[in-house]
Amino acid sequence: MRRMGTRVADGVEAFLAHLAVERGSAANTLRSYTTDLDRYRAHLQERGIDDLAAVTEADVTDFVAALRSGEAPLAASSAARALAAVRGLHRFATRDGLVPKDVARAVTPPALPRRLPRTLTVDQVEQLLAGCVGDGPTALRDRALLELLYSTGARISEAVGLDLDDLDPGSRTVLLRGKGGKQRIVPVGRPALAAVDAYLVRARPGLATAGRGTPALLLNARGARLSRQSAWHALRAAADTAGLDPTAVSPHTLRHCFATHLMAGGADVRVVQELLGHASVTTTQVYTHVTVDALREVYATAHPRALGTGRTGRTGHR
Repeated sequence: MRRMGTRVADGVEAFLAHLAVERGSAANTLRSYTTDLDRYRAHLQERGIDDLAAVTEADVTDFVAALRSGEAPLAASSAARALAAVRGLHRFATRDGLVPKDVARAVTPPALPRRLPRTLTVDQVEQLLAGCVGDGPTALRDRALLELLYSTGARISEAVGLDLDDLDPGSRTVLLRGKGGKQRIVPVGRPALAAVDAYLVRARPGLATAGRGTPALLLNARGARLSRQSAWHALRAAADTAGLDPTAVSPHTLRHCFATHLMAGGADVRVVQELLGHASVTTTQVYTHVTVDALREVYATAHPRALGTGRTGRTGHR
């Protein structure tokens, strides 16, 4: 047994009390932390460690590795959550003078699997756009919004941030203001321009009369700039009307569709990067994985040897 100081069990108890009393953590959070720290105590006990000050960085690292192996390994996300609890414990113990050094600070969580963005097929996008039915002002506005999102790959915040002067129908482009105030000029397709024109002629003037005069392109019923939340509700309402699964639609859905459909159509990844306003091409390359999945599906159905059951197609070459 290593030198005794603050017992691990006492440190854990003090930390959980701190979370409950001083931080006011939710009951679910406390239960999760208790479960994860119980695992941690068991791990240290197996190593003969009962002194919090005797724990080393290697002990914490091995704990994370142990969670990811064995007969019932945890998912990377669950192991990362457990490490967060352990790091919280050691940070608390260091701050309160229970141990001289935070040995868990430099331990990194396991890499989480990269989730591919959810996208819709081209037909599903058409179905979604058709969900904006009616000739009323809000229906025309919502159709213009959705058409712009899909045509330009704009974030919802960028779309609702558009002013009238940002759209140039003559050159068929729009000026988008992205993260960090960065601006980019993006082409706009003819269907989107037609939807915006219908909105500007038949809907916006009426909506504007309720407001105090704003340069915003997209207005709400009070004549003010449309909010991100209202735009999000418009997207969900269109999906519901179109009969699409609402869980398959998010604020970024049409942005993801824009990128994925461009890549599937042969667009260069760096062009898509510029259109999306990504600072690094690495961020954009996630869409190449989506495209590879599509290519793999075509290969599996078209190549005679793709599944290992077709006849060998000999061409005479060796």
